[in-house]
Amino acid sequence: MTHYDDPFRGDFDSLEEFADRISDLLQCPITIEDANHRLIAYSAHDDYTDPARTATIISRRVPEKVINSLWKQGAIPALLSSREPVRVASISEVGLGSRVAVSIWKNDEVIGFIWALETDRALSKEDMELLKKAAKAAKNKVLQLHMRKNKKEERVQEFFWKLLTGHMATEEEIKESFKAMQIPTAPLFSVIIFRFANEITKEIEKQISYSLQTTQQIQLLLYTTDQSDVILLAAPKTTNQPLKEFTCFIESFATKMKERFHISSIQSGFGGIYETYTCIEKSYKQALTVLKMKEKFPAQLNRVHGYEQLGIYQFFDLLLQKTQQGEFGNSALRKLQSYDEKHHTDLVETFETFFDRDCNVNETAEALNIHPNTLAYRLKRIAEIGEIDLHDINQKVKLYIDIKLAKYEALH
Repeated sequence: MTHYDDPFRGDFDSLEEFADRISDLLQCPITIEDANHRLIAYSAHDDYTDPARTATIISRRVPEKVINSLWKQGAIPALLSSREPVRVASISEVGLGSRVAVSIWKNDEVIGFIWALETDRALSKEDMELLKKAAKAAKNKVLQLHMRKNKKEERVQEFFWKLLTGHMATEEEIKESFKAMQIPTAPLFSVIIFRFANEITKEIEKQISYSLQTTQQIQLLLYTTDQSDVILLAAPKTTNQPLKEFTCFIESFATKMKERFHISSIQSGFGGIYETYTCIEKSYKQALTVLKMKEKFPAQLNRVHGYEQLGIYQFFDLLLQKTQQGEFGNSALRKLQSYDEKHHTDLVETFETFFDRDCNVNETAEALNIHPNTLAYRLKRIAEIGEIDLHDINQKVKLYIDIKLAKYEALH
């Protein structure tokens, strides 16, 4: 196939017209995506397409399972590091036929991709060169979309901070703003925070944005960054098991950031799940509480992400305040602490571990590396010294909470 020097000379009214032009020249279906794999144009009147392309056109975004496969195969890492076209072999498990892709660059940043689906023939070297020219010609059109999107995002960011800080008082006002900015609403939502080990740089922010924009595990309504925090307003896909959906998303996000961008040590927490948008500030504060408690009790809360999963740790700030004011006290704990200090024993730790293990003797003995008989003796001594009835759940719970509070207070 012979192409003249500049087949893209002249203006195109739209990116759709531009996609049609590439398709006419290469005789194959074309799709154009932004940097987050959202569809922005595709060629019309194609005789053939594959399931992955069909799903992309219907939902206006590349399915997450396809993106994951392209990362594993190495296609997306190659596109993010090269200006050369990349040949992608078919991946039948996700309905992806063989194709060639090229990145659209603005200086050192990828702002989009052009995909050419190989139908009845493989693209030649000449075709590859034409794709490179198409990528250069597409830059300005894609950049215009990119800049318009950035301007809108600035307004949206300001709106989100008003919500997080409680500066919008009524549900009606909030919903009107959602509608005016064309932001979807959902019947349930929560605020999720990812806390990174260091302050988020511009480069890391792009990687975070990519991971968030390409996920289809949850509905992402709004997001922003604050120093080392990424803050999301997210909705579950269904209302059946929102806690499970958020937990799965959080764990998946952390895994992908590590595998794709080598970023680890991400702490996470989400607030209460609410129906009314005036509760966004409350959910945000609760997510911050989760992160605070996980920092203070890393071993105990390692697998906890949600405020509703904190259990007794939800109440610690309030209880600590009351304790410091002298309203609460625990003579049993004071006696045990005094005995441990005087005799170099570990009765307080023994009781805490026993309760941590749901009063399971064998698990507690194993955790403390002692014989079950030794544990039985220590529990007997705890009951005697602390003058506490270990068959009374109320006394046991009170002692357990006060042990945790004492630890929490020592960390302040």
